[in-house]
Amino acid sequence: MAQALETLGADIRAIQRIDPAARNIWEVLLYPGLHAIVLHRISHRLWTAGIPFVPRLLSQIARWLTGIEIHPGARIGKAFFIDHGMAVVIGETAEVGDHVTLYQQVTLGGTGKQGGKRHPTLGNDIVVGVGASVLGAIQIGDGARIGAGSVVLKDVPPYSTATGIPARVVQTRDPHTGTTRRLEHMPDPEGAMLQSLHTKLCEMEERLYELETEAAQHHSEHHQLPRQPLNEELFLALDQSDGYDGGPGWGI
Repeated sequence: MAQALETLGADIRAIQRIDPAARNIWEVLLYPGLHAIVLHRISHRLWTAGIPFVPRLLSQIARWLTGIEIHPGARIGKAFFIDHGMAVVIGETAEVGDHVTLYQQVTLGGTGKQGGKRHPTLGNDIVVGVGASVLGAIQIGDGARIGAGSVVLKDVPPYSTATGIPARVVQTRDPHTGTTRRLEHMPDPEGAMLQSLHTKLCEMEERLYELETEAAQHHSEHHQLPRQPLNEELFLALDQSDGYDGGPGWGI
C-alpha cells in the first residue's frame, strides 16, 4: 500500500511539474490521464496475480471513462503523465519507464499478430508528441523525444529526437550540458523524392510554356496571310453564261 501511494504521489507531482494549467492538486485529481493510470495500476496488479476477467473489465471501464486504452499487461513506471489523453493506446507487452509523458492520440502498438514481445519499450524521461505511433518490439532510449505525428518503426538512441514518417533521428542532445546538435546531413529519401518531383514539374511547366508560345505564333501568322483578290474573270464568265440571270435560285 505504501508503494502504491508513493507511485500515486509521483504521478500527481509529474502532472503539476509538466502542465502549467494544473494550478492545484484538486484540479489534478480531475485529469482523465490520472484516472486511467490509477485504474491501470490496479488492473495490472490483478493481471500479474493471475486473476482472470477482472483486469480486462477494469481496463474497459477506464477506456469508457477516459478514452484511454491501456492493456492490463503493460508495465508502466512512476511519474507517468498522459496529457489530454483521448485516444491513447498502450499494448499488452509495452514497457514504459519513469518520468514519461504521452500526449493525446499516441499509440504504443504492435506491427503484427505474432505472440511474445511485440510492443515497444520506452526508457526514462521520454516525451512522445501528439498523434505519434511507436510500433513493434523496438527500444526508445532514455531522454528521447518523438515528434508529433511521427511513425517510429526502428530503435531511437538515447537523448535523440526522431520525427517523420517513417521517423528518423534529426537531433541529438548532450545529457550533461543540455546542448543540442542537429543532424543536417542525414539521408532524406522522402525529401529527395519531393525535390525530384518539383524539378520535373518545373521542367514540364517550362515545356508547356514553349508549346503555348509556338502555338500562339503559328496562329498569329495564319491569320495575317494576305487575302486573295476576287477573280473578276470568273464573275465575268458567269455573267455571260446563258443560265445566269443574277437572281435567286439560279441554276435550279
